[in-house]
Amino acid sequence: MAVVPLRIAGGAKRYPDGPRGTLIFHGIDLEVEDGEILALLGPSGCGKSTLLRVIAGLEELSEGAIEIGSEGGSTHSVGMVFQQPLLLPWLTVVQNVELGLRYAANRHAREDGAVDELLREFGLAELANAYPEQLSGGQAQRVSFARTIATRPRLVLLDEPFAALDPLTRSALQNWLLAIQQSLGLTIIIVTHDVEEAVYLGDRVALMSPGPGTIRHGWQLGRSSVERRSDRRLATAREEILARYRDLDVASRTESTALATAGARTLSSRHV
Repeated sequence: MAVVPLRIAGGAKRYPDGPRGTLIFHGIDLEVEDGEILALLGPSGCGKSTLLRVIAGLEELSEGAIEIGSEGGSTHSVGMVFQQPLLLPWLTVVQNVELGLRYAANRHAREDGAVDELLREFGLAELANAYPEQLSGGQAQRVSFARTIATRPRLVLLDEPFAALDPLTRSALQNWLLAIQQSLGLTIIIVTHDVEEAVYLGDRVALMSPGPGTIRHGWQLGRSSVERRSDRRLATAREEILARYRDLDVASRTESTALATAGARTLSSRHV
């Protein structure tokens, strides 16, 4: 069997607060193929960002198993880019990109001239000596991405990396991400609640239900490309995903209303 960058079987996450704890997500069965972009879509609170943190090794599953590549779950081959760039303001662009290479776990990725080449690849060479306060939002996010890629991760996780950007910058960085992914052959999981972004960037889209989340639907869209935004063949998939999204939202609201009504009746009966 071919090694895949990520495999999760029966994944669940529960926080131990209260008598029974709080279930965040459950029943997650997921495989990611080498070189693909998986867009993980879902409403706020469905557990998609928590799932990403589990994959990154920042948290552990409460149930189930996770395997990353052939390393039996080692997280050294996983890199993560957050919604905010999180650059250190006292370091220059090149120093921020080199930051992860200072740690012993990433010494395997150190190579003479590699950071300079990466800055050129990411269109940041002329900004190498600039400080974060001198960068635009889009430039700062590219530096954050370069810092992650410098450690040569097998799998790159993106947690709504463009959500805080204006529409034009967001669109430009989406195009840039596709070009970089194809150039470097990256395997990417991107978390988003934006259907348009998921359809444009994802080779595959997985839709999570409202919390406690589970993967309810999946779509295979084929390899992404910068020409894809005008591809009419994706219009049907986009409409279907939107419809499924709405159905899940309506079902969640109905369930919440029913639970609230039942709770109010119970409370009222106690005072009779």
